[in-house]
Amino acid sequence: MLTRNLFGVPYTGWQNPLAELNHMVRRMDQLTNAFFGRDVRRLAMPKVFPALNITEDEDKYYIRAELPGVKPDDLKLEVTGKSLSIAGERKIQPESDNARYHRREREAGKFSRAVVLPGDVDADNLDAKLVNGILTITIAKSTATQPKQITIK
Repeated sequence: MLTRNLFGVPYTGWQNPLAELNHMVRRMDQLTNAFFGRDVRRLAMPKVFPALNITEDEDKYYIRAELPGVKPDDLKLEVTGKSLSIAGERKIQPESDNARYHRREREAGKFSRAVVLPGDVDADNLDAKLVNGILTITIAKSTATQPKQITIK
């Protein structure tokens, strides 16, 4: 059974109400790519920040960040209260002037990443190592937040 929707077009079943809007967004992307020769949305979003994992044990937090191609001299770490910030710059050797890209996924530039750790830390007891593109930061938990074993008498 066919019914008519709000605009008088035959309605055969449920349709995504935003499908036409999604189609318009795709068409606008194609138009800007054709006009500017590149993906404009890619230019607006920074992509040079490191992916990271945060784990913990009884005494320490461990932060591991992927930073391939970044040298230790190009990094800056700061710890304030529960917050850790990693800032730096990824440098990539430029291609020749005649090079034509078929795919460009590696980004260069400055980055900054701040995370809030689950508890207070001892900023004086921090160790950082960069090995094979993986930055490993070990931060001791604050003694005030570590659990204390209580002996029952």
